[in-house]
Amino acid sequence: MQGRERPACPSCGRVVYHDPKVTAVTVVERDGRVLMVKRGLEPGIGLWSLPGGYVDRGEPVEAAAAREVLEETGLEVDVTGLVGVFSQEGQPVILVTYDSRISGGRTAAGPEIQEVGFFPPEELPPLAFCRDREVLRAWKMLREDRRHSTVGG
Repeated sequence: MQGRERPACPSCGRVVYHDPKVTAVTVVERDGRVLMVKRGLEPGIGLWSLPGGYVDRGEPVEAAAAREVLEETGLEVDVTGLVGVFSQEGQPVILVTYDSRISGGRTAAGPEIQEVGFFPPEELPPLAFCRDREVLRAWKMLREDRRHSTVGG
């Protein structure tokens, strides 16, 4: 962006670009409840979040979303659609969020997770990340839009 100061090499003046981190997060619903994980690592140890994590270099984002759910919860999912892309000024993380449905597996907390649970979206446990509420609001709006678009036609 023009006018923004960027770090540069003191010898040659070449600009150094610090790439953002991309995370893939998944909203998985079963019987009106949303899949959440109780974090076993910082940030937010002991608090709850939607399943997700960093996308590996060269990995498709949808595949990362499904992989993270499996690693954290033991559940296999099929990614069914994009909920949204979320970012905040001054934060290095870009959050790509998907809607998914369970296709297999058994619920089991992964090595970085203390507990796995399903919660009504209106009665969430203490959250590690405030952005999860924003994601769930977008997810609910998207579901309502889909319902309204299929009712009439």
